[in-house]
Amino acid sequence: MLLIKNGRVLDPASRTDASLDVLLDGERVAQVGANIAAPGAEIFDAEGLVVAPGFIDLHCHLREPGQEMSETIETGTRAAARGGFTAVCCMPNTQPVNDSASVTRGIVERAAGVASVRVWPIGAASVGSQGEALAEIAAMKDAGIVGVSDDGKPIATARLMRQVMDYCRALDLPAIDHCEDPSLFAGGVMREGPTSIRLGLKGIPAQSESICAGRDVEVAALTGARLHIAHLSTLGSLEYVRFAKKSGVRVTCEVTPHHFTLTDEDVRYDTNYKMNPPLVSRADREALIQGLADGSVDAIATDHAPHHPGSKDVEFDRAPFGITGFETALALGLSGLVQPGKISLMRLVELFTTGPARVLGMERKIAAGEPADFTIFSVDHTWTFHAADSPSKSRNTPFDGRTFRGAPMATIVAGRIVYRREVAARA
Repeated sequence: MLLIKNGRVLDPASRTDASLDVLLDGERVAQVGANIAAPGAEIFDAEGLVVAPGFIDLHCHLREPGQEMSETIETGTRAAARGGFTAVCCMPNTQPVNDSASVTRGIVERAAGVASVRVWPIGAASVGSQGEALAEIAAMKDAGIVGVSDDGKPIATARLMRQVMDYCRALDLPAIDHCEDPSLFAGGVMREGPTSIRLGLKGIPAQSESICAGRDVEVAALTGARLHIAHLSTLGSLEYVRFAKKSGVRVTCEVTPHHFTLTDEDVRYDTNYKMNPPLVSRADREALIQGLADGSVDAIATDHAPHHPGSKDVEFDRAPFGITGFETALALGLSGLVQPGKISLMRLVELFTTGPARVLGMERKIAAGEPADFTIFSVDHTWTFHAADSPSKSRNTPFDGRTFRGAPMATIVAGRIVYRREVAARA
């Protein structure tokens, strides 16, 4: 048994914010209450720390199988644990693409052997993510997927999206889309605007995303299926989500920490600032923050996208899109949202826990009988992120060397401490 004592328990599901103890017995919560006594239990003293339900990342890339030079399930989930995540959803753009039950089973079995946290695969929507024929969605669900997506590219056509949504509705899975109009996106490397012109880099208009988001909302209304918009980054897309929610259409969305922290004005000739969707305008960033505050946005997701250093160490135009994100996500949420008073601490925890759980059709709460998955963090601990110290195989981040206030202090999965931050003793 493990007894977490003296912590500030924050549970968005019950709106609990209180000093409580939590007793874990194996893989389940045994008791939540004040002054719990459990002779013989291991004690975790959480005095001065927040005890939250285990964080869920709806959107990451673990690169295995096929791209192990950039990341593996083992290294990626170790980084996720350091970021406070107890479960991660890995996208299907592996090699081979996760478009069949056999690939899904391979990921699940590999994760069972080496992963530090729970790994919930996302299956491809179409065969090879080529946008032509439906993948084996039902068989993949039986093998362990929790949603479908052709992430890295949009689901190709409205017709295919309708077919995907019809299947997903019957199987009670979310259809997750990377919203992008390829004809507007073509050849672009950053957000279109004054900065792209000044840098001489081909721009991508915000409407490349919002046009596709609008299409998807319409198809969701037609089919009654669950639509989740990945890494939403524009005001236009957010307005479609708001319209859908008000109309009773089953639409959710996520926003990444880099999109509510940075803007296109931060881009320089440094490929660690190249991601897809690209960094946004100031106006879009403020809209995203408002959406996170008012409930229009359902979750924060990292879009952890590791790349081998050699692939990023090229000209900006030639580099792949994407940055790592597990280890800085909570700190960016605290520094960019909570500390400036944009959202409450409870709301931030909701965006990492009950929000993503609802997208997946699950619950996340702190109560007896629930899974013993917990994220314990400090809102005051000062630390500096050094990418070279990360267990991830990749270093492609614009936040290397940044100092933060607030950090994950321990990650508990199925009653087992899988990560504990080492803190130097005070003199």
